[in-house]
Amino acid sequence: MTTLTINRKPVEVQAEPDTPLLWVLRGELHMTGTKFGCGMALCGACTVHVDGEPTRSCVTPISAVGKREVTTIEGLSGPQVAVLKAAWIDVDVVQCGYCQSGQLMTAAALLRQIPKPTDADIDAAMAGNICRCGTYPRIRAAIHQAAGMAAA
Repeated sequence: MTTLTINRKPVEVQAEPDTPLLWVLRGELHMTGTKFGCGMALCGACTVHVDGEPTRSCVTPISAVGKREVTTIEGLSGPQVAVLKAAWIDVDVVQCGYCQSGQLMTAAALLRQIPKPTDADIDAAMAGNICRCGTYPRIRAAIHQAAGMAAA
């Protein structure tokens, strides 16, 4: 048994140390908000926060997590996140929605680090997140809107 801290709660999991965090979240804990995309840390669909940093859970073994805090899309919260989610809806970012949990996790970390990001900041932070529907201009617009709303 391994104890992980997921969304501020300790959870016991029965998995080998080399098991990817994504498989534990989805298969053992039934937290399906974090998606499987490519399995090679290239698409961003599996992004979670580990100690606040965007992390690709598909290639992160649970042994690398240890006692660190894991936050999934289900546990992403706070006033800044509420503003980000509101902007996402207002700008109508979502099309198919598959990539959105990873997009939101990455955007939330960006706004925590850079509250008023430039286009270049957004492009750099979001570069590893693929959207098959091509909603990149709306994603950027929503991040700018959220930054403006949070500053108000």
